[in-house]
Amino acid sequence: MQKDDALRRLRDPGRVLPEKQTLLSNIAAQAEALRMPCYIVGGFVRDLLLGAPINDLDIVVEGDAITLGKKLVETYGGKLTPHFKFHTAIWHIPATFNLQPATLDLITARKETYERPGVLPTVTPATLEDDLRRRDFPMNSMAIRLDGEHFGELLDPLHGTLDLENKLIRVLHAQSFMDDPTRIFRAIRYQLRYAFNLEPATLSLINAESLSTLAKLSGERIRHELDLIFEEERAAEIMRQLNQLGVVTRIYSALPDFNPSYDEVLEMDATLDVPANRISLGYILWFVNLTEDEIFAIAARLGFSNEQTLDVWSAAQLKRSLPYLLGSKPSEWAYALEKLPLLSIYAIYLISGEKALLDYISFWRHVKPYTTGEQLKAQGLAPGPRFGEILGQLRTAWLDGALSSKTQEEALLQRLIAETNCS
Repeated sequence: MQKDDALRRLRDPGRVLPEKQTLLSNIAAQAEALRMPCYIVGGFVRDLLLGAPINDLDIVVEGDAITLGKKLVETYGGKLTPHFKFHTAIWHIPATFNLQPATLDLITARKETYERPGVLPTVTPATLEDDLRRRDFPMNSMAIRLDGEHFGELLDPLHGTLDLENKLIRVLHAQSFMDDPTRIFRAIRYQLRYAFNLEPATLSLINAESLSTLAKLSGERIRHELDLIFEEERAAEIMRQLNQLGVVTRIYSALPDFNPSYDEVLEMDATLDVPANRISLGYILWFVNLTEDEIFAIAARLGFSNEQTLDVWSAAQLKRSLPYLLGSKPSEWAYALEKLPLLSIYAIYLISGEKALLDYISFWRHVKPYTTGEQLKAQGLAPGPRFGEILGQLRTAWLDGALSSKTQEEALLQRLIAETNCS
């Protein structure tokens, strides 16, 4: 790929949105003012060359990325989150740029050394070529220069363009998976996303030695890779491939296979009022058949938030109790489900096809009586537990079809108040 071709692709609004073109131009101008050679690297370049949707925005400078970030905030606004240990920063881009995702990574060109397998690297500033050589695969080790007269120059010292042409995923050196075993997840993710092949020598490096280092990774690092997998269109296939390679049980011995019968249910129905979260849904489907103790142990290993743990645990509990709820009245379903996360209920609906769960999500959970607590006080009732009992009885009557009008509710309310006054 020559400079003119890179320029054409960068300036093509069909490949790079005008908003992103403007953003890159502004970043390059600020970097040039600071005398820092500036490059767009990694996934942006890969997907630009493949004609795939571009989501990544990683900027590398031969200079101090944090200084550049401060200058961008000063000039354009937004917020900067610096990471001094790694000489990087995240710029939270102001809304005026109209971009999603509204963040980008600013990276100081650097070398990395690994004290031992699986640990985070020690970082020292270096050249752009050094930075490219520290990366995972040649197809992610390309850069396009953005500043000044060098705009549009492609740097590909490791022949990433050749790997793209050959649809090949290969590591840069034999120690790659030992240095950073999360690269194993990424290799399989890219393999299935792009329908590429793993180079035989690279595949052979996913072996007992490299897999043993997975146990040394923090739950946060592993969960980040799993989160990215569940966002992929072919997530279930990626999970199966990882299992076949022996990756899954090396993370934690009790991790099950991803159930192939759940492949089709990772897509959520956007018309339902359920918080769309493909990642959490993926974990629910993965762990829903486990015991309570297994779920809590895995949640601890992967560093789940309390909310994620509750989502998975609730779904597992509901799946086990579902046979006992079949044939129940709508009110009984509603009271059994109302304290469970909606996503957990939705997941079990996807698995079971039980219509009552969909009825609850779509309708029953929204059913409330016309009567309010203030109206009960106006009727002369003293505030207390009986308030909740009466409102609950009215709701039950609506749910189970005993009421069909506000007039009928008023009549039932008067009867309940009379019973209360007589007791």
